[in-house]
Amino acid sequence: MEMLIRRGFIWQSFEIYGGMAGFIDYAPLGNNLRRKIENIWREFFVINERVAEIDTPLIGVEEVFVASGHATSFVDIAIECQKCGRVYRADHYIKDKLNIEINSSIDAIKEILEVYDLKCECDGNFSEPFSMNLMFSTNIGAGKGKKAFLRPETAQGIFIAFKRISNYFRDKLPFGVAQIGRAFRNEISPRQGVIRLREFNQAELEFFVHPREKKHSNFREVADDELTLVDKFEKVHRITLSKAVERGIIANEILAYFIGKTRRFLLKIGIKDEKMRFRQHKDDEKAHYAADCWDAEVLTSFGWIEVVGIADRTDYDLSRHSKFSREDLSIFISYSKPLVVKIKKAVPKMDVLGPFFKSKAKKIAELLEKIEFEGEKIEIELEGEKIKLSNEFFEVKEVEEEITGERVIPHVIEPSFGLDRISYAVLEHSFDKDIVKGEERRVLRLKRWLAPIEVAVLPLLSKEPFTTKAIDIASLLRKNGFYTDYDDSGSIGRRYRRYDEIGTPFCITVDHQTFEDDTVTIRDRDSTEQVRVKVLDLPEILKELMTSEIGIENFGKRFQ
Repeated sequence: MEMLIRRGFIWQSFEIYGGMAGFIDYAPLGNNLRRKIENIWREFFVINERVAEIDTPLIGVEEVFVASGHATSFVDIAIECQKCGRVYRADHYIKDKLNIEINSSIDAIKEILEVYDLKCECDGNFSEPFSMNLMFSTNIGAGKGKKAFLRPETAQGIFIAFKRISNYFRDKLPFGVAQIGRAFRNEISPRQGVIRLREFNQAELEFFVHPREKKHSNFREVADDELTLVDKFEKVHRITLSKAVERGIIANEILAYFIGKTRRFLLKIGIKDEKMRFRQHKDDEKAHYAADCWDAEVLTSFGWIEVVGIADRTDYDLSRHSKFSREDLSIFISYSKPLVVKIKKAVPKMDVLGPFFKSKAKKIAELLEKIEFEGEKIEIELEGEKIKLSNEFFEVKEVEEEITGERVIPHVIEPSFGLDRISYAVLEHSFDKDIVKGEERRVLRLKRWLAPIEVAVLPLLSKEPFTTKAIDIASLLRKNGFYTDYDDSGSIGRRYRRYDEIGTPFCITVDHQTFEDDTVTIRDRDSTEQVRVKVLDLPEILKELMTSEIGIENFGKRFQ
């Protein structure tokens, strides 16, 4: 963390005013790294899927979160010290002090406090536990305005736009909608730096599927991938995805597909496979909207941390928003061949309906004709009035009907990525130390395509003509699309160490020979090997190196 702050990856927000827990600034190098991770995420989950990306507001009106359940279910239990006034998230404090995992309910926490006589770090007593909604509230408009909240996830904006989205995809399932953006959670006591933030970056995909067809046409691409699974009973499996589905460890193929795709994405950006696992949520751990959920967890110095959640949200969100908004959020699915079925229909007896219901009889008869009969009585609603009809008002006939399709509310599979935690985990997994020429060297072994500074151009001596030549080469590389830095301060060895520490894959050095044959050296960050190449060949060579993991020593005569 010291290195990340000093070298310009992450800074404390509001630093000159004492800072505020749960907020960070992405400094120049960290911001570039996160943007590159976002672009690779798009390659995996947007460009190579039937997925469109949208961008929706950070603020949502209250009705959205009442419908989604966040207004009532998105809470944590807090405890406050009566002596010093510090407030803690209760389950985290109990876990830290007693190493006990507990059900996060007020009664359970109250019992723990009493049984163990648990006190604050200042030795003060805690007040009664209380629940706290994690959403930041605000108002829209003048005066009291309209109550609203900063979004706690990007997903709800996608569900609200579902009618437009389904029309965009011609109502043809499956399809996905992605969104990358900020989300906000008013954490009770954020800690562990970037691991728990109040304002954070998410990349979310809502993949809409037929409720009875939770499969993916590309599952075979990841079916044989072997990975570590920890099921809800805490049993560890090292198993392929196809076998995990076959044995029922993973509930369905599409969940398994996105677990496999997530693993490949994390490997691509530099997360180590031996420090990665997928853990299933226990039944009492799942979010209010989830039928099943698997977390991608990464081992760091903070322990195992969740970086991705892959949830089966079923039709929870669309059904709730349909109910609260009174908008039809279903999709009509056409059958490949129409089905002919026999059904029982209620045929109105107008000679009985007319005298009994008078002016309402015609409308009641029209409603009856639309109903498939089940049981002995029928209940209809007319102008807000519920009317029960016994079989004296209709007769039952069996008729054949041709059904061309059905209306369904799609289910949603959601891979949700915490970009801040992922960025930190990548940096920690890349951080290394070795010995070069008898001295300890700190180096970020980032994947080349993630490096914030891809190339550094260094004049051997900080004087003319070395500096001008180096500046010209840096300009050439920038015009060819490389993130390029120029540095002429300090000894060449010290400059190499600086760029090793921030993960720059290649340093280009302008030396005396450059002025004899227009060649420069390329130095590899990981091996510290150097080769000479023509200046004019630099863009082509670097493009190939930056998109591969080929060692520079393997390029052979091409560098001569």
